[in-house]
Amino acid sequence: MSHDAVLLIAFGGPTPGGCNRTRENGEPCPGPEHGTVCPEGSPTEAHCFVQGILGKSPARAERVKEVEHHYHAIGGFSPFNELTFRQARTLATALKRKGKPLPVFTGLRHWGPSLHEVIADLSKRGMRKLIGIIMAPHQSKVSWDWYLQTLDEAVKALPANAKVQVDVLDPWWTDPGFVGAIADIVRNDLKQWPEARAKEAKVFFTAHAIPSGVAKSGPYVKQFEETAALAAKELGLKNWGTAFQSSAGDAQTPWTAPDIGDSIRQAKKAGAADVLVSPIGFLVDHVEVLYDLDIEARNTAKEVGVGFIRSGTVGSHEKFINMLADRVIAKAGK
Repeated sequence: MSHDAVLLIAFGGPTPGGCNRTRENGEPCPGPEHGTVCPEGSPTEAHCFVQGILGKSPARAERVKEVEHHYHAIGGFSPFNELTFRQARTLATALKRKGKPLPVFTGLRHWGPSLHEVIADLSKRGMRKLIGIIMAPHQSKVSWDWYLQTLDEAVKALPANAKVQVDVLDPWWTDPGFVGAIADIVRNDLKQWPEARAKEAKVFFTAHAIPSGVAKSGPYVKQFEETAALAAKELGLKNWGTAFQSSAGDAQTPWTAPDIGDSIRQAKKAGAADVLVSPIGFLVDHVEVLYDLDIEARNTAKEVGVGFIRSGTVGSHEKFINMLADRVIAKAGK
C-alpha cells in the first residue's frame, strides 16, 4: 500500500484565539473556531500554552508566569506554527517538483491543530498510511520520545476499523542537507561584519538545555555536538564552541551546560570582541530564540561589551527542505 500523505510532527506555540484549554473557573477558553482572544482579565493564550506544558502544580506556578512573560515580551504569541506550516507548504512543493506529489499536513503536540485532531481527520478522509517527520533534530526522552508517545496515543484513539500507520523518518542530525543549511545561514549572517572582524568572532552553536539525568540516558548531547562539529568544519571555523540555552530557572536538578550567557561572558574574558549564536537545536523561530537569545543573550553581550549576532534557524531553507523531500521519497519507496 502506497503512502497517502506526509505529516510534520511539531511542538506548537500560542496563537491568537487558539487556546482550547480550561480556565481556572472551569469554563473553556475560546478555541480557534471562535476567532477571538481571551477576554481581558482571563488567562492569555500564552498562559494556557505554558501551563499546558508545565502543568497546574503550585510548584510550577512561578515558572509558568516567568515563561508567559517571555511570550508577552515578544508580542504575546509565537510565529512557530506559521513557520512550520510554511515548511509543510515548501516541502509539498519540493515533493511535487521531484515527482512525488504527496500532501503535507502538520500536527502539533501542544496547540491546535493537535496531532490527535489531525490523525483523526486524515483517518476520516480514508488515509491509512502516512510518512511522519518529527521536527526536532536531536533525540531525547523529552523530544523524540514524547512525540512518538503522543503519535502512538493518537493512532490508538482511532476506531479499530480505521487505524492509521505512520512510518517515521529516521533522525537526520548529520545529514548534509541539514548541516549545509546551517552553514549557509551562518556564513551569510557573518557578512554583517567586515571580513576581518567576522574571522575573529566566536561562533556558538546552541541547543535547548535538558535535565542532565535525561541527557545521560540518550544521544541528545552527542548528536548536538556532532551537528555543531560538522557545521563548523563546513564553515572552516577555528574559533567556535557549543552551549545550551533556555534552562528552567527553577530546576531542582542540574541541566546541561554551559549556558549561553555564561559562554558569552567567558568568551569576553578570553578576548573575543564579537560572538555569533546559531540555534541549531531549533528549526524555526520560537520563544527560545526570540526571547532567550534575541533579548536575554543579546543583553548579556551588551553588558560585557561584545558584538552580537543571532544567526537564523534553518526554517524553509532550500537545502533543508530538499533533504526532507529526498528522505520522504526514499521512505515511500520501501
